[in-house]
Amino acid sequence: MIRLPDSSGRLRAYTPVGKGGHGAGAQGPAPRSRTVFAAAHVVADPLADTTPEGPAAVDWDATLAFRRHLWAHGLGVAEAMDTAQRGMGLDWEGAAELIRRSAAEARAVGGRIACGAGTDHLPATGQPAAGHTLAAITAAYGEQLHTVEETGAQAILMASRALAATARGPEDYEQVYGALLAQAERPVILHWLGPMFDPALAGYWGSQDLDTATDTFLRVVAAHPGRVDGVKVSLLDAGREVALRRRLPEGVRCYTGDDFHYPELIEGDAQGHSDALLGVFDPLAPLAAQAVRQLDAGGAGGFRATLDPTVPLARHLFQEPTRYYKTGVVLLAWLAGHQEHFTMVGGLQSARSLPHLARAYELADGIGLFPDPELAQARMKQLLAVHGVH
Repeated sequence: MIRLPDSSGRLRAYTPVGKGGHGAGAQGPAPRSRTVFAAAHVVADPLADTTPEGPAAVDWDATLAFRRHLWAHGLGVAEAMDTAQRGMGLDWEGAAELIRRSAAEARAVGGRIACGAGTDHLPATGQPAAGHTLAAITAAYGEQLHTVEETGAQAILMASRALAATARGPEDYEQVYGALLAQAERPVILHWLGPMFDPALAGYWGSQDLDTATDTFLRVVAAHPGRVDGVKVSLLDAGREVALRRRLPEGVRCYTGDDFHYPELIEGDAQGHSDALLGVFDPLAPLAAQAVRQLDAGGAGGFRATLDPTVPLARHLFQEPTRYYKTGVVLLAWLAGHQEHFTMVGGLQSARSLPHLARAYELADGIGLFPDPELAQARMKQLLAVHGVH
């Protein structure tokens, strides 16, 4: 039994379910019927003498070990994305090192990897009116794109805060992305990250109206045949994603980034399906891999039976303010034994309340996510004790 705080601040008794095993899960080859990436978190070095404003101190051994865990289950790794606290504790210098190390590890184990390229090494300008020029933004993107591609990894063109602040309309996005797609050595993934994940990206693709923005996004894809492997859509709107994927050119994938509706989007319908590039598949990797292999075998019912019970946990982790979902992801990695501490770069372990973290533990325990439920319970009790709950 463990006493957990609820949202009202009261303590209540919780008896762990005690069923483990999913968190270890059967390892296996990559799924065949869907392409599946897990956006992976970074493990901080808890002994580093740094500050929230200072450069990120990363425990490289633990960080790379977690990526080997993802590859062992047959998932691809989406590296240096927002799940890795890109722009929320991890700067470009740290991200570039992460990309180089992870790409080398991917080559060594035969794992699939795609890495984020953006413009986050540009100096902050403060006011949008004082933004960078389109030429400077394009050059910054190009520098990061080159860094990714020279490692042999696939590039993910991330949404740019600098471009959102500078662009005057859709034509500026078309100009910048057109230049980048012409430069890319191999097909890339375009990422549309909604403002719920990063408020600085409001109005991306040149309009606050999502229908107008979608038209621009699709024009960019259609204007560069063979240059776009797929698009990652993180808007938490299943209907909009389905409508968008039905308008994609032949051969262009839709990678769902919808951490609320992923089972139905990955399953798809008679007119198509989404592949996956999801932050929530960081903690759910064994279950996600198991589910998609069931889909490979023609078992859509088994796929949903495995994955649907994970949705309440995902919705809890990604509740508003959504951008702090990383805190719950790292908590679960610690409770599951993938790292030895609950410390995050930038001190982001403080970004969620104790009741929120307690509920994440309860939901994860309820679906049998932890390989060792007793370890998870002991570590949760340690966290509670630090907060004065005995």
